[in-house]
Amino acid sequence: MNIMLFHSTFGLRPAVRAAADRLRAAGHEVWTPDLFEGRTFETVEEARDFREEIGKDELLKRAVLAAAPYSERGLVYAGFSLGAAVAQTLALGDEKARGLLILHGTSDLAPNASVDGLPVQLHVAEPDPFEPDDWLGAWYLQMRRAGADVEVYRYAGAGHLYTDPDLPDYDEEAAEATWRVALGFLESL
Repeated sequence: MNIMLFHSTFGLRPAVRAAADRLRAAGHEVWTPDLFEGRTFETVEEARDFREEIGKDELLKRAVLAAAPYSERGLVYAGFSLGAAVAQTLALGDEKARGLLILHGTSDLAPNASVDGLPVQLHVAEPDPFEPDDWLGAWYLQMRRAGADVEVYRYAGAGHLYTDPDLPDYDEEAAEATWRVALGFLESL
């Protein structure tokens, strides 16, 4: 499978590279574009300030440019938190998308989104401190109405970015469960 994997708001950190290596070891081809051009951050506040300085439109432009050379191959879009939102946006706009694997977050859907059976798998903390309490049900219904085939996995007590071993949110048990399920999802595509 060809996978475009987008980093979180912290930037292209070692955990993203390790995730890409894990996916490659399972036989997938993986690209990890650096939407922040080498910048990484230690705090959410620093990352948020930088992200706002760049702007949402510029981030999406960078993501589209990174994916464009590979989109004819039929990509699985994947991402962590901010990268999950980027991956979701690109997958919903790419008629050749093979799947969507998102961890730690989602994005709003365009009102007329249509994806006709796109396989989607979401992994999130329960509760997620960066999302309102009622967000998941609304997102799920919107994705189903758009035609996606959605699976949701929630991890009670895990922190927001629980798959990154270098962050305080890390939860080894939840992270390993996520990767076990995610690799099975990718094999099924």
